[in-house]
Order: sequence, then structure tokens, then C-alpha cells
Amino acid sequence: MKYFIDPENNKAAYIQLYEQLRNDITGGLYSFGAKLPSKRLLAEESGVSVITAEHAYEILCDEGYTEAKKRSGYYVIYKHDDFWISDGTPLAENTSEEKLTGAPLPDSCLPFSLMAKTMRKVLADRGDAILKKSPNHGCIELRSAVSAYLARSNGIVAKPDQIIIGSGAEYLYNLIVQLLGKNCVFGLEDPSYEKIRKVYESNGVKCEMLTLGEDGIISSELKMTKATVLHITPFNSYPSHVTATASKRNEYVRWAIKRNGYIIEDNYDSELTVSTKHEDAIYSLSKNATVIYLNTFSKTVAPSIRVGYMVLPEKLLNKFDETLGFYSCTVPVFEQYVLAELINSGDFERHINKVRRTRRKQKK
Repeated sequence: MKYFIDPENNKAAYIQLYEQLRNDITGGLYSFGAKLPSKRLLAEESGVSVITAEHAYEILCDEGYTEAKKRSGYYVIYKHDDFWISDGTPLAENTSEEKLTGAPLPDSCLPFSLMAKTMRKVLADRGDAILKKSPNHGCIELRSAVSAYLARSNGIVAKPDQIIIGSGAEYLYNLIVQLLGKNCVFGLEDPSYEKIRKVYESNGVKCEMLTLGEDGIISSELKMTKATVLHITPFNSYPSHVTATASKRNEYVRWAIKRNGYIIEDNYDSELTVSTKHEDAIYSLSKNATVIYLNTFSKTVAPSIRVGYMVLPEKLLNKFDETLGFYSCTVPVFEQYVLAELINSGDFERHINKVRRTRRKQKK
């Protein structure tokens, strides 16, 4: 074999082996389904330990180039045809989102290797269960994982029954309108993400735009509005980047109680705070069940993961089941199992904490 370790190279031995094997796989030397040299033979020929050779193979497996078969060895699962586009032009290895769409992937995205590893585990563990229809509210595995995660990270105590899974925030906005009624006036932050207003207005809802100050919506506008539903993004609101202070968050809760209304807490960016702790959720401050909490995995996992969830107050559960419980869940079971595995394994939180540490260092 031609695999060797260059003592002048500063890279670790297992990395050198991994790169040589990867290049041979992507270069077509090993085709799809081909068996690779055993780790013992690779170790013997390259002059390294079996553990070093095994480590190189583990990286290849993690990144989706190979798979290990018990008592058989390592086999190539990389398909060269998967990396060509329709006009016959080859895509470069590790093709980025930027090359395909002109927009780079956010730095908050989960590493592809971790996502691929988790997907393979779900396929192996769940089998044909991924082909079954999801319960209408979402799989209990994901709802239970989200419930435990929210309690750990945000102090939100919610039962899995209170959590509804849907295909992104916009879909959940539609459900909220149907749940609370089109006759309600919705108060929105001004400025705010324009699509929020467009979704509500397309459902026939009247929206009032409420001016944002330095700490949140200006108090005088809260008092004057006819709204009984307040949609807010209390952390790093787009495009103003205003974060509501603790006083303002409590003011929102008092406003909702006084109006006998509801707050829609859209916490799309709160998990990526540079603070050493997560931002306090308004949901956790409300003891009178006035808040519907909403979040997605699009910023913390990947833009292509169109999965969101909302936490309903217990007093709205019966109404939701009676009026909207017939809706089928819009998220494939496979994606739900993958997200549940990421949360339950701790990989999701480790990823978030890593992103936050990196951003803190960049801010200094």
C-alpha cells in the first residue's frame, strides 16, 4: 500500500491517514461498495498503531465516506455521482451553501459530520419506524426531549402535551391565528421581521405596529393599542437588535393579564446569546398562563431544518384539540427522531454552548 506517515508533517498521524484515504475515495480509486484495507493491515503498512488507524476510519465514517460492518470491515458509501450537478459540472468536495446559492451557511449551523452521524444512528436504531405517520401534535420522543431541554435551559416548565411540533415558525403563526381567532388585534414590534406581519395579515388579522424603544415596545404605545395579542421577539429583535430588559418583560406580562390577552414569545435567536446564561423567557415569568412560547431549529441546526415548536398554556390545550387537533403534523418522523437524538445525547446543547463561547471571544 502507498499509505505512509510523513514525520515532517505537523498533522497528527490519524489525520494524515484519513486525508490520504479520503482523497482516494473521492478520486475514484475506491468505488461505492468497495472494501477498504483492514485497520490492522493499514496500521502495519503505515507504521502506526491499530488505534491510530481505527481513529482515521472513524472520521471517515462520521463524515459519510465509509461505514463499518461488524466482523467484516470498512466499506465505501460515498457515491461520486452525488457530487455532480445536472449540467455535468463536478461539485468541489465539501461543497458549501455559498457555492450553491451565493449565501454562506450561518456559523451557528450544526457540523455536517455530527448531523450525518446522528442520521445514521436514527436509521439504524429506528428502522422502518421512520416511515410511519407522526402523531398530530408531533412525536412524543421529540416533544419530551424539547420539554426537558426547555426546563434545563430556559426555566420553562411545560409538559410534552403542551408542545406542538410544526414545519417552521410561519406554519405555527397560522395555527395561532386559528386558535385565538381572526377578530383579535395583533400588536407587533415596529420595526420587526416583515414576514410576521404578512403572515398574520394574509390570515385576515388586523395588525397594529408598536414602536420599539431602546428596551422594548414604548410603554405609552402599549397603553394606547387596541391589541389583545402581542407578538414579540424579546431577544435581539430583527432588524433593530433590541433586547427587552427584565423590567420590560415583566411589563409585557402585566399588560397581557390586564387585557386578558396573550403574548406570543418568538424566541428565534435567544439560544445564541453571548451571555454566560440563557436569556430568561417571558413564559417562565408568567404565572397566569398568558404566554405562547415559540422557537425553531433553523438557526441552531440548519436553515434546511424547517422544524419549529410552540408551547401552549395549559388553559388553551382543550381548545386547541377541539378546533385544530385534526391537523396532521407537517414534520417527517425521521427529522423528529434526529432532533430528539441530538437533544437527548447532549450534542445539541454542546453545539450551542460552543457557538456562544466562540461569539463571546469574537466580541472581546
